[in-house]
Amino acid sequence: MLPLQIHLTLPAWIAEVVDTRLRYDSDEDRVGLAIALSRQNVQHGGGGPFGAAVFDGDSGQLVAVGVNRVLPQSCSVAHAEIMALTTAQQRLGRHRLNGDGGCWVLASSSQPCCQCYGASVWAGIDELLIGARAEDVEQLTEFDEGPLPADWIGELTRRDIIVRRDILREQARTVLAAYGVSGTPY
Repeated sequence: MLPLQIHLTLPAWIAEVVDTRLRYDSDEDRVGLAIALSRQNVQHGGGGPFGAAVFDGDSGQLVAVGVNRVLPQSCSVAHAEIMALTTAQQRLGRHRLNGDGGCWVLASSSQPCCQCYGASVWAGIDELLIGARAEDVEQLTEFDEGPLPADWIGELTRRDIIVRRDILREQARTVLAAYGVSGTPY
């Protein structure tokens, strides 16, 4: 019989690390949380060195988080951004976050790969905040981030998605570098 459900989970340690009562008002606060998640994911052996979070940009409220769960979940699409976007969509009960207005922010410890780039467009985010760049990921971890349009920022801008990058870049690079030298297989 074919499976009729998809079941993805986030690690239990997230409840110990994330404080949902806090407001995340600045880009640094938001990307800082994504980087903290990526660091904890590596330390707990939960997957790759990537973290992401979705925020209500108007209130600064945290809506959802995600970490890379590809290996533990045996699912190639279980990237941090996908996990955060999916959890936010489920929590809010809509497939397009900005379908009812508001400002929705995706903060990522590293530049989204080609898969997460596409998901960002379709999920209805209004702002994309990025820590490390794709070249940092590829240099420090040897991950292949996949092809993006040459003017990927321009493509997002044309879709009214604001992109800000290099936010706490060195902190994000530190997590990637630690993962890269750990020899942890991916």
